[in-house]
Amino acid sequence: MTIGVLAQKAGVNVETIRYYQRKGLLPEPPRPPGGVRHYGPEVVDRILFIKRAQYMGFTLREVGELLDFGSRGCGKVERLATAKLGEVDDRIADLRIIRRELEKLREQCREGRVSSEWDLVQTVIAGELDPGSERS
Repeated sequence: MTIGVLAQKAGVNVETIRYYQRKGLLPEPPRPPGGVRHYGPEVVDRILFIKRAQYMGFTLREVGELLDFGSRGCGKVERLATAKLGEVDDRIADLRIIRRELEKLREQCREGRVSSEWDLVQTVIAGELDPGSERS
């Protein structure tokens, strides 16, 4: 299939495919003399894997490490997944704090304790989550 068909089947644009090729995440098939490059159906699955891994929080560098499975086996995958789980746990903890802060802000508004922009500013900056922290 051509790059345009590949992009359509994988739900990405052509530039995304070219970017993944530059990053070494996708092979670039040889161009036949005077012809158009053709991609096999397995490349669709590889793109879907890349997109899903990104959704799971992996960077493209980490996705490349995952795709290098053959030379490193499951040990590397396990280490990457464990590190990512730690990041997810940190984010969940931050989201719980954000939820508490939003509930507190909503309650203060309902009770009429936020009556000006200044009150709003003071209420928000008095929260638990430090936007400058390493985890944010």
